[in-house]
Amino acid sequence: MSTACAAVTILAAFWVGYSAVAVFFRAGWMVEALAASGVPRAWWNWLGLAKAAGAIGLLAGLFIPFIGVLAAIGLVLYFCGAVTAVLAARSYSQLPFPLLYVAPVIGATALGLAA
Repeated sequence: MSTACAAVTILAAFWVGYSAVAVFFRAGWMVEALAASGVPRAWWNWLGLAKAAGAIGLLAGLFIPFIGVLAAIGLVLYFCGAVTAVLAARSYSQLPFPLLYVAPVIGATALGLAA
């Protein structure tokens, strides 16, 4: 595994982990985004847990690549769902955010598969 791959993977894991923590602690910007997208409040902890598991899986993937690939696939699907929810709610101002979170995950996966 290259240094670039490891660095991007760690960055992606911390970026997604930060998003999970924001959900758990009900950061204002996160609550606003979830509410604007029409996500039911009962789902918020589960969504935060999915992000946290994905972040941990990315870090585990540094040692067991198969787990990292599964975590990346899960996160890409998660953020595709987030984009779909934003589009369904017509909350277009929120659209860049799931894309900003998924970009490093895709980058880390691409670097890992290229190595």
